[in-house]
Amino acid sequence: MSEEISRAVKNKIALVTGASSGIGEATAERLAEAGYTVFGTSRRANEADSRSFTMLPLDVTSDESVEAAFSEVLRIHGRIDLLVNNAGFSVAPAGAEESSIEQARAVFETNFFGLVRMTRAVVPHMRRQGRGRIINIGSVLGFLPAPYMALYAATKHAVAGYSESLDHELRTRGIRVVVIEPAYTHTRFDANALEADAKLEEYRDARTSFARMMKHLVESGDHPAVVAEVVLEAASAVLPKLRYTAGKLAGRLRLLRRFAPAAMVDAGIRKDMRLDV
Repeated sequence: MSEEISRAVKNKIALVTGASSGIGEATAERLAEAGYTVFGTSRRANEADSRSFTMLPLDVTSDESVEAAFSEVLRIHGRIDLLVNNAGFSVAPAGAEESSIEQARAVFETNFFGLVRMTRAVVPHMRRQGRGRIINIGSVLGFLPAPYMALYAATKHAVAGYSESLDHELRTRGIRVVVIEPAYTHTRFDANALEADAKLEEYRDARTSFARMMKHLVESGDHPAVVAEVVLEAASAVLPKLRYTAGKLAGRLRLLRRFAPAAMVDAGIRKDMRLDV
């Protein structure tokens, strides 16, 4: 670990949502290893484990739960220097019309409004401190379309837009907002996805094919530690960028989206996803 990172994290307090597994757990572990005092959260926190960080119960869809978790951290340490918004889930690959309005609301309630709820809770404390950092775990699906994952992609587009706007608002107050954009990551993402609740026979074959493809992509994806390392980089940078890709594939996709003609990107997505077969 560099001396620069060591200085940047000294005596810093971090809160990481969705830290029971996957990217959240890897991130909390890496931040703790670097020197942060870390509180991880999940809806069912388990204190009786060997983690290098403290787990707190927190449901990002509940105002009361969010307030209780922040109050506990502030009671112990009196400050929060870093918030990593990672909690989220998806609907298993399916046509957009195969999810009811209620299911769409549920996905946004966790992936987007949960992040907004956490941010609204921490910003007043960071403003009083005169500094702080908020890191939101986005996705390459926040800048690329994702056929048969429309709701998840929509939440990540929302996260990206919210984060960029918020960073402009808070930068003069010593607070920076960052988005981390991984591609496929080897986690239990697909196992935790909800099944579409309004399935249609017209999408059965596509749903099955895309679920199989997604399973392969996740299993062959980057280790969560790849994302965790980028989070640490963004957390400790003196002048952080607004967006960081995590992993080689994510970096290539960002360049493709930025420089390739729109028609080429569109054709490439359809070819890779076998939409015209």
